[in-house]
Amino acid sequence: QVQLAESGGGLAQPGGSLRLSCVASGSAFSTYRLAWFRQSPGKEREFVAAIAQNGRLTSYGDSVKGRFTISRDSGKNTVYLQMSGLKPEDTAVYYCAADSAAFFVRDVGDANKYRSWGQGTLVTVSE
Repeated sequence: QVQLAESGGGLAQPGGSLRLSCVASGSAFSTYRLAWFRQSPGKEREFVAAIAQNGRLTSYGDSVKGRFTISRDSGKNTVYLQMSGLKPEDTAVYYCAADSAAFFVRDVGDANKYRSWGQGTLVTVSE
């Protein structure tokens, strides 16, 4: 099982940008599909974005399409989430997730499909 560690969270103003990073341990990074989820107090965990093992396929939640971009760097065992046009409703703890299953758009947004999770990083969007 891969170990994941997120970083990059913090305070941002509405309309601002942040970039989250998630470093994965181990040598099998290229075999994992990777995703970002987020959770706000009192709400269910929400799918944000996912990227396939080869980095060519991506999928995004409706609430972040056009504003967020997921990418991966195999040389650094890292997946990124570039967030732009931030809104107060983007405030949440953001989690990185990984799984070795094949990338299918129909299930990449299902949190139950991911075996490995990071501890999360808090993003707060406020004036």
